[in-house]
Amino acid sequence: MLFIGKVQDAGFNACALRGADHIANWSDVVVEIVGDVPFEADAMRTALTGAASRNDAVIFIGGQGNAVVPDVARAHPKVTFAVVQGDVSGPNLASYEVLQEQSAFLAGCLAAQLTQTGIVGHLSGHRVTPGLKGRAAYVAGVRYVDPEIRVLTGFCGTQDDNEVAKSWALAEIEKGADLIFTMLNGAREGVIDACRHTGTRQIGNVLDWVETNPDDFVASAIAQIDLAVRQAATDLITQHLPSNVEAIGLAEGAVALSLGEQVSTRITEDITKFGELITAQKIEILTRYQGLEFEL
Repeated sequence: MLFIGKVQDAGFNACALRGADHIANWSDVVVEIVGDVPFEADAMRTALTGAASRNDAVIFIGGQGNAVVPDVARAHPKVTFAVVQGDVSGPNLASYEVLQEQSAFLAGCLAAQLTQTGIVGHLSGHRVTPGLKGRAAYVAGVRYVDPEIRVLTGFCGTQDDNEVAKSWALAEIEKGADLIFTMLNGAREGVIDACRHTGTRQIGNVLDWVETNPDDFVASAIAQIDLAVRQAATDLITQHLPSNVEAIGLAEGAVALSLGEQVSTRITEDITKFGELITAQKIEILTRYQGLEFEL
């Protein structure tokens, strides 16, 4: 399993690692963890090629793999590959996706009901497909509830640099955002610090931040990446690869919006209703954003 950036990142990678720990308990399976790979094409390709030379199967964690895994997979036809949060495929390559956009949409619905300034924020790190889709869905959720609310949305270029993330969060807060949806990994601590010092509410993602940090988070858009990892490993080992992207979401219990105690019963009921509409495919979630970008 290959990870971009820190493996223990208190976010996306850490959740995927749960899947690796589960797989490591399977009989006759040895899991090699390749971490701290830079988000650079040459570094990713080198790490991936090395992993392929030592293993029967390789799981790339993150949409960053879309750019490099297909070429390496073609060069190693006897090795099977998977990209978690990917959208690429081939004879020995499959992609698996946890539909983060569904819980992100619900996060947007919540933000629209909680804001008092009429301005909410979003902050992510790398411009990869899952992050872009999640951002678009969040904005769509806000506008589904109230199209007049402004969304300040930006990508700070890092998933792990706390100082960079903090400066971006403070900039959004200074422009009026009274709630920020944070789609980051290790750099989340920088946003937590900014929100604590300004009294700004925050919605987390991937992990249940309401459970671990109830004083800092009003909600968390949960995405169980580990479930996709486990499914990918099963298919790679049995060599029964899906021809299309294998996607799991609300219907499969892979995503949800965890709500803090401060969220009213009325709003909780609304979020439940919106989730049911998504599951019934009565809400079409936009996954492409064409609005303004927030910049420092």
